[in-house]
Amino acid sequence: STMRKRKTTDSPHLSTDLKEEEKLKLKQEVGLISGVSLIAGTMIGSGIFMSPEWVLHHMGSPASSLIIWAACGLLAMFGALSYAELGTIIKESGGEYIYILRIFGSFPAFLFAYTSVILVRPAGLAAVCLSFAEYAVAPFYPGCASPQVVVKCTAAACILLLTIINCLNVRLATSVMNIFTAVKLLALLVIVVGGLILLAKGQTQSFQNAFQNTNAGIGAVGVAFYQGLWSYDGWNNLNYVTEELKKPEVTLPRAVMIAIPLVTCLYLLVNVSYLAAMTPSELLSSGAVAVAWGDKVLGSWAWLISLAVALSTFGSSNGTFFSGGRVCYIAAREGHMPDILSMAHVRCLTPSPALLFTSAMSLIMVISGSFTSIVNFFSFIAWLFYGMTISGLLYLKIKKPELPRSYKVPIIFPIIVLMAAVYLVLAPIIDQPQLENLYIVLFIFSGIILYFPLVHFKCHPRFLQRVTLHLQLLLEVASTT
Repeated sequence: STMRKRKTTDSPHLSTDLKEEEKLKLKQEVGLISGVSLIAGTMIGSGIFMSPEWVLHHMGSPASSLIIWAACGLLAMFGALSYAELGTIIKESGGEYIYILRIFGSFPAFLFAYTSVILVRPAGLAAVCLSFAEYAVAPFYPGCASPQVVVKCTAAACILLLTIINCLNVRLATSVMNIFTAVKLLALLVIVVGGLILLAKGQTQSFQNAFQNTNAGIGAVGVAFYQGLWSYDGWNNLNYVTEELKKPEVTLPRAVMIAIPLVTCLYLLVNVSYLAAMTPSELLSSGAVAVAWGDKVLGSWAWLISLAVALSTFGSSNGTFFSGGRVCYIAAREGHMPDILSMAHVRCLTPSPALLFTSAMSLIMVISGSFTSIVNFFSFIAWLFYGMTISGLLYLKIKKPELPRSYKVPIIFPIIVLMAAVYLVLAPIIDQPQLENLYIVLFIFSGIILYFPLVHFKCHPRFLQRVTLHLQLLLEVASTT
């Protein structure tokens, strides 16, 4: 019956009679609160509980590490406001992919989609789920390292649970996001208040000679930015679901202006709290900074921090999964991915095939991935494409100022973000070139092999149509076009 419905809606004779409310499309169910939750909830994940020691390690001093955290927040704010203008000019879901497609054309957009769908998004989701698993299983193995098999199985279970939630209902997914955002904000407030109490008691030894041992090397600053910006990753997530926003021209800029300053202030206060509770050397040897802070400050209640971190990373992975599946869905809708990935479930109205594909790729990453290796690799690719997207906005501002837009960002903001993107991509390569960066570039350009036969010349094997048909019946999905 599903296929019969689809044939009816695809028929040119009957499509004009179809009522607007009966058309198959994703619902506009993301309001301002859910928008703020999607940005803040995705940003506040594992990073703030794991990255501070690495930022301090690369920068060498407490004051310089705090400057990096503030600069990362400012950069995320400038980037998000620039994206908000893009979102009011190009009112389509898909984030960087749809902007690159509309401004630069099909080929660079395909390379982005190919890299993002197969590598970047699944790797990011896998990293967050692995960190969730580390904290979730830690209480069951006191005094020793958790077995990797248990950690990876827990991460896989997390991915499967997220798949079910996001495939069932958009409202359910956003409700989960809102609840977990509230929980993680509460956890961060506990750390902030604890730190302020310690400062009031005079524990300020970490802030004496705070710039001593600062490392100002070009590569060290770049890698420190990578670690800090990992904690801010998610500042652009609302642009992936523009079509599902209520009044996107208003909701998008407002959500950005509320969420990112809130997260930046919290991150700075949390870092101050860590440094109030521990000396820099203690922080560097802590392993899990938040847990070490809990042991020092909360004593027997330290288990609350482990629980809060686990809940925080679960909420963050839900936000990453929610937006990541949309990139896959939009790319397929534009003809850059198999047709089946552009379809939506006929009853749940969710892009379930795209979500299932993202889930499958993330499970593969979990089997072989580790948290620390993914962060630098993820950041290198991400800022490469962020830079391309921001250069597209500058092109539109200079060459096409007449385009209607309900929000305009000062031109200096995208210029700063573009300069930062160039620095973040080139600095680590110039200072400490690594073979992994060459592999990443080769992987991106390997998309050429697929682009010309499958997208440009549209050479589609006939058996793929039969496979798509069977998958439609199995998954109960239909085209939204």
